Amino acid sequence: MTLATRTTAPAAPAQPLVGPGRRVVVIGAGVVGAALADELVVRGVTDVTIVDQGDLWETGGSSSHAPGFVFQTNPSRVMCLLAQRTVAKLAGLESDGRPVVDAVGGLEIATTEGQLAELRRRLGFARAWGVPAELVDGDRAAELWPGLDSDRILGALHTPTDGVVHSRRAVRAQGERAVAGGATALGATRVVEVCVEDGRVTGVVVENALDGRDRRTIEADAVVACGGIWGPALTRLAGIEAPMQPMEHGFAWTEPLASLAGAEQGPESPTRPIVRHQAAGVYFREFGERIGIGAYEHRPIPVDPEDLTDTAHMRATGTHPAKREFTPADFEHGWKAVQEVLPETAGLELADEFNGVFSFTPDGGPLLGPSRTVGGFWVGQAVWVTQSVGCAQVLAEWMTTGDPGIDPHELDLHRFEPSTLSRGWIRERGCESYDTVYDVSFPRGSTSVQRGRKTSPFYLRHQLAGAVFAEASDWERPQYFEENARILSSAAFRAADTGVAVHVPKHDAWDHAGWSAIAAAEAWSTRTRAGLFDMSALSRFLIEGPGATDFLETVCSAKVGRRVGTVAYAMLLDDKGGIRSDVTVTRLAEERYLMGSNGPLDLDHLLRMRPDPAIHIEDITTSTCCLGLWGPRARDILEPITEGDISHEGLGYFRAAEIMMADVPVLALRVSYVGDLGWELYTDAAYGLHLFDAIRAAGAEHGLVLAGRLAFNSMRLEKGYRSHGTDVTREDTPATSGLGFAVSPRKTEFIGHDALAALPEGGGLTEDAPHLATVGLRMETGVPDAGSPVTDADGQVVGWVTSSDYSYETGQVLAYVRVPRALAEVGTALRVERLGRSLPARVLADPVVDPEGERIRR
Repeated sequence: MTLATRTTAPAAPAQPLVGPGRRVVVIGAGVVGAALADELVVRGVTDVTIVDQGDLWETGGSSSHAPGFVFQTNPSRVMCLLAQRTVAKLAGLESDGRPVVDAVGGLEIATTEGQLAELRRRLGFARAWGVPAELVDGDRAAELWPGLDSDRILGALHTPTDGVVHSRRAVRAQGERAVAGGATALGATRVVEVCVEDGRVTGVVVENALDGRDRRTIEADAVVACGGIWGPALTRLAGIEAPMQPMEHGFAWTEPLASLAGAEQGPESPTRPIVRHQAAGVYFREFGERIGIGAYEHRPIPVDPEDLTDTAHMRATGTHPAKREFTPADFEHGWKAVQEVLPETAGLELADEFNGVFSFTPDGGPLLGPSRTVGGFWVGQAVWVTQSVGCAQVLAEWMTTGDPGIDPHELDLHRFEPSTLSRGWIRERGCESYDTVYDVSFPRGSTSVQRGRKTSPFYLRHQLAGAVFAEASDWERPQYFEENARILSSAAFRAADTGVAVHVPKHDAWDHAGWSAIAAAEAWSTRTRAGLFDMSALSRFLIEGPGATDFLETVCSAKVGRRVGTVAYAMLLDDKGGIRSDVTVTRLAEERYLMGSNGPLDLDHLLRMRPDPAIHIEDITTSTCCLGLWGPRARDILEPITEGDISHEGLGYFRAAEIMMADVPVLALRVSYVGDLGWELYTDAAYGLHLFDAIRAAGAEHGLVLAGRLAFNSMRLEKGYRSHGTDVTREDTPATSGLGFAVSPRKTEFIGHDALAALPEGGGLTEDAPHLATVGLRMETGVPDAGSPVTDADGQVVGWVTSSDYSYETGQVLAYVRVPRALAEVGTALRVERLGRSLPARVLADPVVDPEGERIRR
């Protein structure tokens, strides 16, 4: 493989920390901008200017009409934590003597058995993340919300600490507190330019939003775009294409209800829980004598960011920028569902209807963080009221200390592949995000839009083999291959006389989505013969030039500057010793390396840390491809087509060689993520199909099969291999993750070393830091979702599941769990909850399969 030098990636700017005496401009005075200004002032940054084109503190954006529902429970621990932070802060604030939050609780109802199962799962998330919750029957739901039809409701999830955040009060309370602390707030002021010199912001140019006059410059050391639905236009001022799409969302009020007539509370002081009916894509809450209803179960209605109006238009026409014309046909389904579960509303007329505008990202998460091209420019976009304060706190910590305080990978502005960010892609993924916001999300679910854009050279061959694909970072990745269904009925598979047992589990309807028994056949075939996996979606960077070795030694926890042809497994740590990522680094020459990484955030980090632009760093993922060939017959398959020594003695474990295979140049890495003999084989994309065909032809007599990600995930759990972003995050350390071996005991000059050395016994960022352990469960069907609660013998929640799968070799479910160190000891009895059932589990020695590693080193 040539891996020729290509275009050098641009240098990333340093992001100066913000502190006392530093000037900050926050663009946008909605729920995020006001909260951020307040959080900065609290941290001693008082030279803060809040700028908004609208009126203070009702700016005309989404914050001015948002219903303010805060449901804290979320499959994502981070998103739940942000919601909890929001409620915790705002519950103590008032505006004009009125509370910012009414803690009336939340009520999520189910009218079908499938939705009731989803509520059991959500109850598990609530328990895992510390949100008070209980599953109640229909009668109790009707007690909590008189008038609900208890006969239609099979059950409901009651979360008493959820509530209504009055968004306008929240904006005013936090904004005015920031001003009282020294901040300046400017209404009716539009930002028209971000000033940049030598790659760093120096200020913003503003004008009167009503008439375009009084243009002037506000000097700044940092600028933060918190413009809500106007975010795409704001971020483009700094050269950023923010992946967010404004969408219309139907909302209406009913006529007064007889049961609410004469209610003492006003329209802004509800007393009953907010209700979410996810099966119908609808929510509602009381507004005085009426109820307000929002509907998601309608066609996506995207809004072109350029079509959004502004304050001047609102003043002239009375039309709110974030309110658009109501579309009754879109609202009909949700309105009918409300009348069914709340019969008192039947026959009532709707009033004050409108389509509100909110922002949606491709994955539904916020966009936070610093620009990778302009120093001092930050983004806080696509944030809803639910996570508003939490996101502001993360941004404030990030800006003032350099540390967001939590793992931000699912929030980071740069988590999406830069090459994907066309406006068409953003629009379609945003529409899908809207369309699925109330849908049940299955663990193996995948997007259904903008598919087939990024494929490996083997894609057509995979299609011919009956591949079932899923999307990952825009790549099409095979999950399993229909052609392998024949293996399930083969005599060898049924007899399992190969020395490797095979178990095919049952999967219930809930867990069957995206799964196939063919995965068992592919895993067994790989363990007994050989499997060929498409690894092309694995991000890889070429790093070379004077100083490359010293640079990598600084950012990597393991020794990478060993002899040429050595592969190292290492951590990229932060200053506190938290795991930013795990990588493999292959030394190709004295100052030339190949890094296998976890995606664009790793590239962003490397570019920020690079001390000298002479060190070339390039993402070569799409210009190359990778095949994983693993299994006991892998060497038998490769030897006839290889020019070079690939014996165990000639090319040992964690060694690499640039050799010829099938007459094309290949970089062969003797590594395995499934725990069996084999190689990762890299070549230029132009050679990929030829190499693929040659390996398949050579493997025909050895029982080689194409294998997909379902088998891959099961096998990596059997071997104790972690997945970054799920099992391992920035909130974890190598010691708490079972990855201490990836930290060189002889190195001292790398990021995170001093922090690791100062950590208490056990290596946690805190004394009670959860440790990762492997548990085994015997289950009739299915596997527990990530986020399922883990309990001790007394039923107390002590942790959560990070990932799980069925082990086809051992016949049990394996799960990684985060639990206190004392409960991570081998043999400890625990319990794991799934869909309301508590199942016995036991901590196992890691890895479960081939603990001595004999299969890899043969």
